[in-house]
Amino acid sequence: MSAMLAVRPFAAGDAATVAVIIRGLPDYFTDDVPERVESDAARHEAWVLTDSGTVAGFAVAARKSPGGAEILWIGVEAARRGRGHGALLLGHVLDQLAAAGVSVVAAKTLDASAGYRPYEATRAFWERNGFVQVDTIDPLPGWRPGNPAAIYVAALRPTR
Repeated sequence: MSAMLAVRPFAAGDAATVAVIIRGLPDYFTDDVPERVESDAARHEAWVLTDSGTVAGFAVAARKSPGGAEILWIGVEAARRGRGHGALLLGHVLDQLAAAGVSVVAAKTLDASAGYRPYEATRAFWERNGFVQVDTIDPLPGWRPGNPAAIYVAALRPTR
């Protein structure tokens, strides 16, 4: 990891900066997401990516079972996207989850069938980082109707 880039646990004081990052990505996050991320970060494992001490990204993961987790949220400030910051953050999160005994990690994102171009890069991100799409669910409980969910998984260790 670059000396300027670091990942650390999410602290309560990070919520305002994370909300600014989320609001700067309106193609990816709805207006209710800053509050949901803050709430999820308080209840689950969460991290921030810093660049020279400034919060530049965030991730939240929920344990679903002793061997399974889900990445609930991940985002990088708009100006820093496409420079490997998200992959570095995700790699750290996956390493932390693996060290804690997690074998499989899931992530949900907007499916290609929605035809929404901004999420082409999002799906490519998951796939570049070892995630495989295993299903599409529409409607997914908790998601707005007409937003098909692509379900991705990655194995952190063999499960059999």
